[in-house]
Amino acid sequence: MLKLIPNILTFGRFVLTVVFLIMILYSPRFYAQGELPFPDFLDIAFILFVVAGLTDMVDGAIARKLNVASKFGRMVDPLADKVLVCGAFVCFAIIGEPKLFEFGKGALAVIHWSVAGIIILREVYVTVLRHIAEARGINFAATFSGKIKMFLQSFVIGTVVIKIAHIQTATWGYWFTTVVFILMLMVTAVSGLRATQRRSWKQAAS
Repeated sequence: MLKLIPNILTFGRFVLTVVFLIMILYSPRFYAQGELPFPDFLDIAFILFVVAGLTDMVDGAIARKLNVASKFGRMVDPLADKVLVCGAFVCFAIIGEPKLFEFGKGALAVIHWSVAGIIILREVYVTVLRHIAEARGINFAATFSGKIKMFLQSFVIGTVVIKIAHIQTATWGYWFTTVVFILMLMVTAVSGLRATQRRSWKQAAS
């Protein structure tokens, strides 16, 4: 039974992800008139997001502790992360968040969907590389740069949620969100390019 704990946590993260994404899509009706005091709808969503992130940290540690790390875990665990991250940025694009400075709806739509597109493109690219490597019996586990990328993406998601809930029009909020978005996109692109430089991928490609 203990050996199933990592996979149970991964499945639980999928469930939390679905609930979180649904709450993001429903959030505009709660915040149409502006920010709301803590705690409220998106504060609960933020807590669910943090819990989902914690399960991501815990399931891998437990798998290593119990020595039950597997090919299934290496494939499904990153998939759960990708559904959470890509789903969040797609949902942000759908609801038109975050608002930035005096940009109109058209400009914001271009920004939001471009960000979502870049992230999805990177994740699909690396997932294809991972499947090819794993199909050939080569370990393609997450690297340090990938973990930094995931941390920044998660930080940005949390930033957007808190901005919608509590700092919709603050100038410093616009600047802070813009800076972390740019940093995240840079790291996302670099980590994707570095995937083809990994020894495990070179072994799979040879």
